[in-house]
Amino acid sequence: MTSEAFSFTGKDGQTLMGRLERPAGPVRAAALFAHCFTCGKDIFAARRISRRMAAMGIAVLRFDFTGLGHSDGEFGNSGFSGNVDDLLAAAAAMAEAGLAPGLLIGHSLGGAAVIAAAGQIASSKAVATIGAPADPAHVTHHFAHAEDSIEAKGEAPVTLGGRDFTISRAFLRDLRNNTLTEHLRHLQRALLILHAPRDAVVGIDNASALFTAARHPKSFVTLDGADHLLTNPADADYAANTIATWAERYLDMAVPKPDADIPEGITRVVEADPNGFLQDVHLGPHHLKADEPVSYGGTDLGPSPYQYLSAGLGACTSMTIRMYARRKGWALAGVTVDVSHDKRHATDCENCEKLPKIDTFTRNITLIGDLDADQRAKLIAIADKCPVHRTLEAEAAIVTQEVSHNG
Repeated sequence: MTSEAFSFTGKDGQTLMGRLERPAGPVRAAALFAHCFTCGKDIFAARRISRRMAAMGIAVLRFDFTGLGHSDGEFGNSGFSGNVDDLLAAAAAMAEAGLAPGLLIGHSLGGAAVIAAAGQIASSKAVATIGAPADPAHVTHHFAHAEDSIEAKGEAPVTLGGRDFTISRAFLRDLRNNTLTEHLRHLQRALLILHAPRDAVVGIDNASALFTAARHPKSFVTLDGADHLLTNPADADYAANTIATWAERYLDMAVPKPDADIPEGITRVVEADPNGFLQDVHLGPHHLKADEPVSYGGTDLGPSPYQYLSAGLGACTSMTIRMYARRKGWALAGVTVDVSHDKRHATDCENCEKLPKIDTFTRNITLIGDLDADQRAKLIAIADKCPVHRTLEAEAAIVTQEVSHNG
């Protein structure tokens, strides 16, 4: 993956700074991430979720709202409406870069902002919120002690997240005047609400209110055991995986379809990334990816060719043992086959004329069940009868020919 600076101009001419997380391979979809109240784009959850989703083929832009992080402007004057304007500017900048966001993700107040902005972002098809409040004014509890002073004087200094801000009366009233009810009623996008039951900052009742107000398609996923900021990496990864899997139903992330003319019994491999080694592998109704590790110039988005070869040997071994035990009626409860290979594909290619054609596959087999010593010995012996085992041990002929391409 790559992480690059991404700046754009906000509604009032201010420069907003972001980070664009790009997948190492082809971009399957694009997403826009809105951070929590006063947090910034570099908070742990924003970084972790964005990078995790990029690893799954989704380009993600996370940026600092006006007056936060590295972005220009005055946070205390921007308000909730300013956050929405920033999101619209970010979406427009992404579209100009060829990455119009189909997915909007918002954390905490950012979740409320993406709900409010979605209707004005034509490319958006799905919205996911994490720990979002049902009412933007929920965040005023952070400076409730200063509300009277803000109303009386027009503005007042407050400390939020260890930083000093000046909050204006307009900022406060903007939060109070913005509600999500109408936005949810007319969202016309798929909605996923993720919330931790024990969220001590934004209570779970907010998730219930959002879900009730929204129309289908809508989904709720509990982040059991997580805190509001998703400080546990496992919680952030779970949120990212859940969002990416859910979004596939609504975004144009279809698996590349093979040509309709692939004959039955043919495995077709199509280069997916000319700049690396990523391949699309089509086997009838099945689609897989093949790649090389980053250390060999690949993007590690799929198993290497030798890993597939080892997988074939391991799967065939397990199946052969199972068939034999089933025929004998033996109490084999389970089989595990660990296969390792002592050479790497890329090294072979670099030295293919010099290396001897010697390959060693180490196969460790675990048999689970109430089996006696004789049965175990016979099951281990039958592993050598596995068809893939026999193919690897025998001399095989590979016929190579070029096929003309019309087009």
